[in-house]
Amino acid sequence: MKKLFVLVLAIMMVAVPVFAGGSSESASGEKTINLVLSEVHAEGYPTTLADYEFARLVNEKSGGRINIQVYSGGTLYGEETGSIEALQIGDLAFARVSASPVASYVPALNVIQLPYLYRDADHMWAVLNGEIGQQMLADIETSGSGLVGLAYYDAGARSFYTSTPVRSLEDMAGLRIRMQNNAMMVEMVGLLGANGVTGIGPNDVYSAIQQGTIDGAENNWPTYESMGDYEAAPYYTLDAHTRVPEILLASKAVMDTLSEEDQQLIKECAKETQEYEIEQWNLREQHSEEVVTAAGVEVIELSADELAKFQEKMAPLYATYGAGYEDIIASIQNDY
Repeated sequence: MKKLFVLVLAIMMVAVPVFAGGSSESASGEKTINLVLSEVHAEGYPTTLADYEFARLVNEKSGGRINIQVYSGGTLYGEETGSIEALQIGDLAFARVSASPVASYVPALNVIQLPYLYRDADHMWAVLNGEIGQQMLADIETSGSGLVGLAYYDAGARSFYTSTPVRSLEDMAGLRIRMQNNAMMVEMVGLLGANGVTGIGPNDVYSAIQQGTIDGAENNWPTYESMGDYEAAPYYTLDAHTRVPEILLASKAVMDTLSEEDQQLIKECAKETQEYEIEQWNLREQHSEEVVTAAGVEVIELSADELAKFQEKMAPLYATYGAGYEDIIASIQNDY
């Protein structure tokens, strides 16, 4: 029995991946650095494709010295908060996460998630790639969080989808809308006259709408399509209330074990993948829109006047969550 236990333990030790990575020697005797990247999205998703492109570029530009293995679909960490914790203690080298949880360490990141902040995607990217966005990315490394911000990725815009059409602010009154467990987002939908409902997982939205527990939800095109929610809520109102970017993070503990040259190489490769990810995101959005419109979904575009009414309702929220960052908000709205 003891021999069997030892054998099982040995097998388990071999099977468990070295999350942060490690080093080995090639046949030529050159040291190879092995690192691991965690991704919660599935294979083929835009951010996952960008992860692989990042790994390819790093391997290519290091002459094969640095290998990054991508674990997608939440294989290593099913929740982004878990991967962040692993990065902080050096058990993981890289992870792609939403900007939302990173704002716990760099509060200024909350500003770039405020509802109706951007005119469109181009406006958001001008901000993220400009002085404001790049300073926030740099602040992650100096925050003492143990994280290093490498690059922003696109996650599209979130809009409302409902079982009855929303063509005006008045149509939001009394609707029960499934929201992420985020205080600011719940407050946002309340200011629009609806009721934010939390505690419903993304896999349960479809059935909750069918059963009448909620009247709709909010998300981007790919999620609306891939989860099949468009079948239960066939009205998609393009209000684009939030554009929350993704961030490719590195572990400071792991990066500090590398030479300055290799750290710089990794940062440059990450930046290079941004445009690639945006291209992949746009292709995926286009595909998802084609699928749902072919299925009979009514896509509702709000007039400029009507959208302005939605934006005006956000004044109390900006006063609360934008406090102390008024200059940054004004710059985003007026200088880009």
